[in-house]
Amino acid sequence: MRDANSRARRRFDLDRRHLLTATPTGCGCCAPPMLGGGSNKNPLQTAAKADGENLRLTDFKPRSMLHVPVTRVEKPAFPVIDVHTHLSWMSETRNGVSLGEAMTYFADPAELVALMDRKGIRTMVNLTGGTGKGLEESIARFDAVAPGRFRTMTEPSFALFAEPDYPRLQAEAIEQAHRIGAAGLKLLKTLGLYLREGIDQGELVSVDDARFDPMWETCAARKMPVFIHTSDPEAFFLPGDSANERYEELAKHPDWSFYGPEYPSHRDLLAARNRVIARHPNTTFVLMHVGNQAEDLAAIAACMDRHPNVQVDISARISELGRQPRMARRFFERYQDRILFGTDAVPPLTATMCRNSYSAMSFTRSTTVSWRQKTSISITLLPLYRRRGVGPSTGWACRRTSCASSITTTRQDYWACLDSRLWQDAHRARAMMPDRASSPGKEP
Repeated sequence: MRDANSRARRRFDLDRRHLLTATPTGCGCCAPPMLGGGSNKNPLQTAAKADGENLRLTDFKPRSMLHVPVTRVEKPAFPVIDVHTHLSWMSETRNGVSLGEAMTYFADPAELVALMDRKGIRTMVNLTGGTGKGLEESIARFDAVAPGRFRTMTEPSFALFAEPDYPRLQAEAIEQAHRIGAAGLKLLKTLGLYLREGIDQGELVSVDDARFDPMWETCAARKMPVFIHTSDPEAFFLPGDSANERYEELAKHPDWSFYGPEYPSHRDLLAARNRVIARHPNTTFVLMHVGNQAEDLAAIAACMDRHPNVQVDISARISELGRQPRMARRFFERYQDRILFGTDAVPPLTATMCRNSYSAMSFTRSTTVSWRQKTSISITLLPLYRRRGVGPSTGWACRRTSCASSITTTRQDYWACLDSRLWQDAHRARAMMPDRASSPGKEP
């Protein structure tokens, strides 16, 4: 009897399959009626508009049809430290290489402090504080005016690179920067993509050039973390054609492309960076933008596993993290004490920018964000975690440690930490949370 029923089911499946393929519309339920009014178009057919493909991508500004409650979150649930801002930078630049000591400033510290108070920002770290007298000026302008609210980092003295004793001069510049209060060293993607043997002429200088070894070692000796931006998103090193996922950005900013024989590959740049990290195990390296490997979290995880002196910040990588929520969540949970919060913000900061940048910390249940937004990586945390019911509603609270600030991302706190001196390590604040099996939002 069971065999007879099986044969009958198979015959039914065959008949149904024939019906699906035989119906011109592809619908297996029925053959719909033809349209009235003299038209012979089937209602399940579609007709393309002749000029429907002429809309330019830059003119495409769709309005969302999603009807859901929206909550405007003006402040994060916890005070935050933004470890990645640019409140200033060097005024002189030659072919992508910042030089000299003259500085350009983008905001008045008093106005910034007022904004920080409104938005729950405890501290902003100004990564591009300059060198020499420019650095002294930046520290006096921000750190000294509002102690604890700003920390300023120094940069390499690339203006000295052509000098025969550059390694010694650069190490001495780092020592001097430490003496006047610099919190660390920041390297833009200049190293590897712009700096050349003649500063802006000649062969490109590799990230792992031995002439920088004294600089890395001086940072280690003075416990100054190195915030380093190496390479750029992988798509920037590929042809800017219809297959490039960042075509829209590259079309607007063609100078962002590093595709071509005149530049090293994305892979080669990161390999050189990793050789530097391995060669200087006592130096703390914070890799900006998830190490420019947010599209390949397995690779950056392998780097962090090999090198305990590596941390990352998550600035400006919403698209990459938000579109892989399960993978990103595992990454955050595994390396929660080595991930720093940052926005990559450059003033003037508008109200919308601040709301997008910091509201994700509050985990408001109905806050709506788009993974396509790029104003701040922090809102990635909402599509990653909030929609799974994770947050204060699970009934846990954080237990403070000696760290200055916390940001909530999963059932544990991820701390963007600044210790009394130098962000040497991000510390973990373990959550007092309910049993995992009974917690809502459990990862499948």
